[in-house]
Amino acid sequence: MTAYDRSPSTGYRLVDEFDGGVGWLAHPDETGRRASHALVGADDRLWLFDPLEAPGIDDELERRGEVAGVVVCSDYHARDAAAFARRYDVPVFVPSWLDRAVDRLSETDPEFEPVTDEIGASGFAVREASPFPGWHEAIAYRRSNGTLYVPDLLGTAPPYLADDERLAVYLLARLTPPTSAFTGIAPEQILLGHGTGILEDATVALADAFATARPGFLRALATNGRSQFRVLIDAL
Repeated sequence: MTAYDRSPSTGYRLVDEFDGGVGWLAHPDETGRRASHALVGADDRLWLFDPLEAPGIDDELERRGEVAGVVVCSDYHARDAAAFARRYDVPVFVPSWLDRAVDRLSETDPEFEPVTDEIGASGFAVREASPFPGWHEAIAYRRSNGTLYVPDLLGTAPPYLADDERLAVYLLARLTPPTSAFTGIAPEQILLGHGTGILEDATVALADAFATARPGFLRALATNGRSQFRVLIDAL
């Protein structure tokens, strides 16, 4: 199975459907399970988080509302953000610390909106979550409906999980998870850049993921070390 399928999508699968939005897998069979999301903001419009192209996805979005903006939350998630931004004539919102993402997106020249705290009128606030030097991402949280989006640090894709884990910290970050970035966050649902989200008992799942991150490192290394290495190389 391919870590990340770089060929054009031949069909998407909807995931993470709830009152506040929906997600889709543009390549449902890839190991890395890259997920994209259209989330309803405080302005009642759609905000696209780390989106990937898929045939027919525009029809799906148009049935759900007006697109207000595209958001990139990881240095490694430029994905198809620029293409969506041009098509819907909206800006790409990028947290100010994601230099690599900005460089990648600049090659396609979309309109940029730098973000330091709130993402436009979406109601989502961003925080930096970097477990060690060289790793840069942003988590996004809308407190009013308890929606947390985490692009890379947490996941449910096969390379993340060991044994009976519901949600897990990425292998390389298990020894130094940036738990302080999640202070005061009690999510009702956790949406992810890799894998399907956690729509029930999300606060418990988040606490469990961090509590087992370091104790479960060796088990996760034995279970997923090889697959996570392949995913990392593919991402780079």
